[in-house]
Amino acid sequence: MLTKFDLSEPLTRESALPGREQEIPTASHHAVFSSLLKKPREPKHETIAFGMGCFWGAEKIFWQIEGVTNTAVGYAGGFTPNPIYEEICTGRTGHIEVVQIDYNPAKVSTVQLLKHFWEGHDPTQRFGQGNDYGPQYRSAVLWTSVEQEAETLSTKEAYTKALDLAGHYSEIQTAISRLDKFYFAEDYHQQYLEKNPNGYCGRGGTGISCPVVESKTTNNNI
Repeated sequence: MLTKFDLSEPLTRESALPGREQEIPTASHHAVFSSLLKKPREPKHETIAFGMGCFWGAEKIFWQIEGVTNTAVGYAGGFTPNPIYEEICTGRTGHIEVVQIDYNPAKVSTVQLLKHFWEGHDPTQRFGQGNDYGPQYRSAVLWTSVEQEAETLSTKEAYTKALDLAGHYSEIQTAISRLDKFYFAEDYHQQYLEKNPNGYCGRGGTGISCPVVESKTTNNNI
């Protein structure tokens, strides 16, 4: 029987749930774009993943942005291979609920996506967002290039200053690391709020805008 998460002891690869060798079945097609959910990323496009609490509301933010070519929700940043949702909810896999985003940087820049990320949830919350509490709901940016890492750190610094100026003195808790492995979540989680327009979202930001500065090599459409 799976038990509720225990945050008193750090999770390790040895203490994490064992998982399984086979992949978990997921949706075949994207419910909004009608394309294959697991379609290969197009040449010159990029991938990044965000943890913003419950991944249902997070995914909806990004499928609506011009230049985003694919979104999928899943699990990343943990130890357990091919985890299922019930295992994620115990906190004993180490994973975060994330939305993985493929995008065309000629139409939307990484910085623009990061602006939506910082403003779309409260990154000063350590283990949850809103009514959702647990390590699987922690804030995270999982990058796939050193350029994305640098832009994440730069926008984090800018948002920290904005929070301080607004009197929101809690520190940003966002984890920033490379996206090593993404596990697609089950079928019913994919594009959940498209399938269930009145479904639970649970996401909310600080109400404070993130000032961003585009590099000369990125497209500025904000």
